[in-house]
Amino acid sequence: MRSAARAPASATRRPGYGRGGWLSACRIARRTAAASLGALMLWAGTGVMAEEAPGPLAVPSGQEVRYLDTVQSAPGPEGLTIRFRFVAPAIARDTGSVDAETAQADMEWLCTNFALPRLPAGGPVPSQIVVSLSDRAVAFGEPAPEVTQFFEAYTVADGRCVWEAF
Repeated sequence: MRSAARAPASATRRPGYGRGGWLSACRIARRTAAASLGALMLWAGTGVMAEEAPGPLAVPSGQEVRYLDTVQSAPGPEGLTIRFRFVAPAIARDTGSVDAETAQADMEWLCTNFALPRLPAGGPVPSQIVVSLSDRAVAFGEPAPEVTQFFEAYTVADGRCVWEAF
């Protein structure tokens, strides 16, 4: 009995449809692009994760300050703006012990020691960093007249935060 010779597998497959063919490369490229887009969307929204700052931050005034979130999806007056938001109960209007001047020094420290190290290494460079303190958590962009809030704007020059008049 004579066995029939088979053609090699590569001869019977359509070009580009096997292991390592161009179609497989396209699928890998699509998956990589989708993963990159997901990472970019995370970066563009609220990219800094809360686990990066799990507890109170040691600001110069000694008040308790906790990281709330980062907002990158709302442009500022100068273009790309990254907002780092913190909760600082000691700035409360009626019961607080920290005044605006003291809070300003804390915000500069937060810009230099918290915000700068968390700026994206690649991609567009923000034209402005805004650091805000509020006496309790507030949804971004929602009016809350009962909440005490302080805001400071900074530009980044030579790897440091430079205060801008708001």
